[in-house]
Amino acid sequence: MDYTLALLLSLLQLLSVGTAAPVPVEVVKMKSKVKWMAEQLVVRLNKDFQAPPGFTLSPQADDLDGPSSIVMVLEGYNSLISDDLDGVSQVKCDISSLAGYLAQWRQGHCTEQRPKPSVPGPLQELQSKKEFIHTVSIEALMRVKEFLNLLLKNLDHLETC
Repeated sequence: MDYTLALLLSLLQLLSVGTAAPVPVEVVKMKSKVKWMAEQLVVRLNKDFQAPPGFTLSPQADDLDGPSSIVMVLEGYNSLISDDLDGVSQVKCDISSLAGYLAQWRQGHCTEQRPKPSVPGPLQELQSKKEFIHTVSIEALMRVKEFLNLLLKNLDHLETC
C-alpha cells in the first residue's frame, strides 16, 4: 500500500512540474506533412524557376496568421501564376495540394470561426497588375518560395486556428 501511494505521488509530482501541455499527435503529424510538402515545393521552385538577373522582391513579406491566412496566400499566388509558363503545372498542383491539405485540416480541427483574413500587401499589389502576366507569374513564384521558407521557419503558426 505504501509503495502504491509513493508511486502515485511520484507520478503526480512529475505531471505537475510546470511542463508545457503536450502537442496533440495529429498536430505533430500535420506539421510534419506540411513541412515535407513545403520543402518539396521549395526544391522544385529552386530547380525549375530562377529569378531573372536583377530581379528583387520588396522586403515586405506576407503574414503567417494561422492556416486560414496561409491557405489564402497560397491560393492567391497560385491564381496569379500563368499556366503558359514552362514546367509550372506541377508547381501549381503542389501549391493546390498544400493549400487543400491545410484547408481540410483546418475544417476538421478548428472549431472557432475567425474572420476572413485580409489580403496581405504583396499579394494585393500583384493582383492589381494582372495584365503583366509573365512578370506577375514570375513574382508570384518567387513570393511563394519566400512564403514557404517563412512558413518552414515558423511551423508553430499552424497550431493557431
